[in-house]
Amino acid sequence: MNKNELLARISIDPNVCFGKPCIRGHRIWVSLVLDLLSSGWTVPQVLEQYPGIEEADVLACIAYGAEMSRERYVEVPLETSA
Repeated sequence: MNKNELLARISIDPNVCFGKPCIRGHRIWVSLVLDLLSSGWTVPQVLEQYPGIEEADVLACIAYGAEMSRERYVEVPLETSA
C-alpha cells in the first residue's frame, strides 16, 4: 500500500471529533494511535484494544504523522552534555 492509499484511510470532518484527524469510519484520533505507539504499545496491542481497525489504519496514522512533521516542527529541547 502506498502513501496516498494509506492517507486515504484518514478523514478530517469538522462535525466529527472536533475536526481532528481520525481513522476513516471511526472516531479514533490519529494522535491517540500515535501516542499509544510512542508509549510502547505494539501494533497488535492497538488492534486488540480497537478491534474495528486494521493494521493498515495504524500504518495510515504513522504516515499522517510523518506528513505532519514535514509541515510543522515541535520545539524539542537540545541535549547538552554535562
